[in-house]
Amino acid sequence: MPNKLTQPNENKVLTNDGQRVAKVIARSGFCSRREAERYIQQRRVQVDGQLIDNPAFHVAVGQIITIDDEVIPDIEPTQLWRYHKPRGCLTTKHDPEGRPTIYHFLPRHLQSLKPVGRLDYNSEGLLLLTNDGNLLRQLTLPANQWIRRYRVRVYGQIDDLSLSKLKQGLTIEGIRYEIDEVVFDRQQGNNAWLTISLREGKNREIRRLCEFLGWPVNRLIRLSFGPFQLGNLEKGEAQQISGKVLREQLQTSLST
Repeated sequence: MPNKLTQPNENKVLTNDGQRVAKVIARSGFCSRREAERYIQQRRVQVDGQLIDNPAFHVAVGQIITIDDEVIPDIEPTQLWRYHKPRGCLTTKHDPEGRPTIYHFLPRHLQSLKPVGRLDYNSEGLLLLTNDGNLLRQLTLPANQWIRRYRVRVYGQIDDLSLSKLKQGLTIEGIRYEIDEVVFDRQQGNNAWLTISLREGKNREIRRLCEFLGWPVNRLIRLSFGPFQLGNLEKGEAQQISGKVLREQLQTSLST
């Protein structure tokens, strides 16, 4: 339970000092900034017991923010974790079909972290997790154009013509797919290994491209997300990125 420094006071006059309430909610890890703005517009957010409907409203330190009468968590220092997602689980909190999610495998103290982007059920490798809604939004903005690098095993024989088409980009069912780089690593019997790098990352992009060329994907591993690498993390292992490294990498990567 978060510490309540004061109790809600319906007679207290709301001020317009401090930080925007939606930003404070996102920093608490309760939800993303966009979700917070939607909750505010739906009149589900109170500050010191009074409903607000303006996402630009500012709150000061010590004021109590509730969403649907639930006090938001205390704001913790920004955290970013590297996690080696195993195959056979979803990047979501709950699944209506009852399939396992990453939260079945994450330790108890990491259950409040939110994934930065997604890896589908049968994909594995590097997944970033954070407690900061603003950081999550910053890392996933298309404008940042961070490269994601994948190791991909496909079923089939790699030919130069199809490889050239993949490098040039393809239009499939009216959708244009552009990759940043593709390297043919080796042929291993009926399977082949590729290393594919892309920036935008449309839904199931690599699988759709490879299947279109007649190469069904039977293994997909994300090796990196921007400057952050999977490295030697074991499957299911999580490791926090230090504040110093996080600041350095974000300052370098997001300013280029």
